[in-house]
Amino acid sequence: MSIERDENREERIDMEIIVDAYNEEEQAMGWYYYLDNKLNVPFKAKWLTGESTSKSEDVEVLKMSPEEACQREMFVEVLYKEGTAEDVFSVALSDIEPIEADDDTQEAVKDWHYWVGMGYEFGED
Repeated sequence: MSIERDENREERIDMEIIVDAYNEEEQAMGWYYYLDNKLNVPFKAKWLTGESTSKSEDVEVLKMSPEEACQREMFVEVLYKEGTAEDVFSVALSDIEPIEADDDTQEAVKDWHYWVGMGYEFGED
């Protein structure tokens, strides 16, 4: 599936997220702090668990995973409930689809999905 180039999103990424980032680590941390500031947690989401988007589980996104876990991909900590059992673990933000979240959270997640969908990687010019 190809994603159409979005000039507004490209400008936001360049001017707000990876501005003044000169290497992989700086770009990753630019993304990390952008997402950490924009995600209004907790929020309800779908965790896309399979190769098709029809396989998903309801989760609650609690916070960003630690910085060290986000050097190549952005991860969030989620609360997963099944019956009376609960578990908290990390999942890739690219596998999260907000279902009850404010506009800033929706935009930030969409920005990350766009970055991943365009095939961008840390360290690229």
